[in-house]
Amino acid sequence: MIRICKSMIVSFLKNRDLIWQMTKREVTGRYKGSFLGLAWSLFNPLMMLVVYTFVFSVVFKTRWGTDPNAGKADFAIVLFTGLIVFNLFSECIGRAPSLITSNVNYVKKVVFPLEILSFVNFFAALFHASISLVVLFLAIIIFKHSVHLTVLLLPVIMLPLMLAILGASWFLASLGVFVRDVAQTIGILISILMFMSPVFYPVNVLPIAFQKIIMLNPLAYMIEEARKVVFFGVLPNWEMLIINLVVGAVICISGYAFFQNTRKGFADVL
Repeated sequence: MIRICKSMIVSFLKNRDLIWQMTKREVTGRYKGSFLGLAWSLFNPLMMLVVYTFVFSVVFKTRWGTDPNAGKADFAIVLFTGLIVFNLFSECIGRAPSLITSNVNYVKKVVFPLEILSFVNFFAALFHASISLVVLFLAIIIFKHSVHLTVLLLPVIMLPLMLAILGASWFLASLGVFVRDVAQTIGILISILMFMSPVFYPVNVLPIAFQKIIMLNPLAYMIEEARKVVFFGVLPNWEMLIINLVVGAVICISGYAFFQNTRKGFADVL
């Protein structure tokens, strides 16, 4: 495991310039030719936020938790926090199965480090998440007039999820080469997972039995903890954070090992 971890770190450091260039191309290429360009990375989450907030807080008159004083701005901020975490996950995982199949030309280049495609996919998604975070912090300052210092712990909270995303991306990228149905299956699972995660509702409003089921979803912990440090100013559960960090590291290393062991068969299939 140490050897695999070392190989992964060395690959990242050795190819960091290439990763940076490909990430920039991935981000700018997505909006190439559009009138608004990169501004779409800002408008897309904002439009979805407006729609979700209108539907849940205006049409269904939903309030976050049981606080009668919670307004629409509070609901929007808490909802947006959950969406940022979930969108980072869904964007990376949703595209992972086609990372190799959509870059066949790289497979034929013996010297090209295929493993960096997952890094590129991840950092491109992280860029969009960062734009959304800027919008979130501006909204908090405008409506709440201050930002809790606990927000500085957000990168620590997100680290286990980031590691797990990378590991799952490597695993799915490899599996997607041999089993083409993976791409369609992942799309369905992400849709299901969106409503099985506490994106639109707090876990504590559910019956106890359902709370236990929902918290089996690793995303549920990440979303709830992100809200704690960003909106409520509460310190995270350090014990669970350490457990999730270990699990995330294991998933990351295992996914990388699976990718490296199966990449030899990519050329034969493609």
